[in-house]
Amino acid sequence: MNFPINQDMTNSKINIDFYIKVFNTFFLVFFIALSLPAYSQDIKIRNIDGSKEKLAFDILSLALKKTRPDVTFSPSNESFNEARLIEEVISRNIDIIWAGASPEKEMKMLPIRIPILKGLLGHRIFIIRNEDKERFSSIKTMNELKSFTAGQGRFWGDTKVLKSAGIPVISTIKYENLFYMLEGGRFDYFPRAIHEPWVEVDSRPELDLAIDNNVLIIYPFPLYFFVNKSNQDLHDDIYSGLEIAIKDGSFDKLFFNHPMIKDALEKSRLKDRVIFRLDNPHLHDKTPFDRKEFWLDISEL
Repeated sequence: MNFPINQDMTNSKINIDFYIKVFNTFFLVFFIALSLPAYSQDIKIRNIDGSKEKLAFDILSLALKKTRPDVTFSPSNESFNEARLIEEVISRNIDIIWAGASPEKEMKMLPIRIPILKGLLGHRIFIIRNEDKERFSSIKTMNELKSFTAGQGRFWGDTKVLKSAGIPVISTIKYENLFYMLEGGRFDYFPRAIHEPWVEVDSRPELDLAIDNNVLIIYPFPLYFFVNKSNQDLHDDIYSGLEIAIKDGSFDKLFFNHPMIKDALEKSRLKDRVIFRLDNPHLHDKTPFDRKEFWLDISEL
């Protein structure tokens, strides 16, 4: 017996098939979307002002292009002090900054614990008064160094390191004041990372300042990239990119061929100096001291 086909039943079956196809398509698109990166390829960064910032940015770009080939960067149009930069990262107005390591920063942000300047910030030579060159050239022991007083920024990480080592320190809040305080005899020397003092002295010809050629202080002081605590994807991609760049040699090629680094190493003559090594008790216990390839070794220069 043949039963008549109900037109409504046929239409219902067609409608059900249609909705099943739509449903399946929706979930296919949904799962594809889930499998794609959940981050923007455009990275908001601080403004780039000066040779050190340009080098840090070049290292960031090198690292991220290893893991995010299509990455782009949007520098801020504003210049912020470090405290404000930290707030910008916390509020996610900026994705990443670079700054000296400290427990306070590592509580507020997520550090990428690879020192991007190979610990160069902890290699310190001195700006002194021109008249004191001979006094500093005779320093041979730590006790002799401690007979002189250093000048530092009040809230700088270096200040804590020097004080922990028993080195006398006079501090002030304003960076610019330090040069005038030094010339005026308020303290005896201003320790600077090896890439910093020549530009600083040359840009203040009205002050009778010079650079000591005898002493080098070395202590662990990494400059890290920092991201928002919730931005684990960006942290992991930067870390992985830095690891790749270190292993394939492109990190050292970029670092040692950068004009600022080449000039600083040539002028500072690190191997010819009296070296005093200090501990830095203010670093996180996860600081990668065991990764020798992360740090500058002056014996290999």
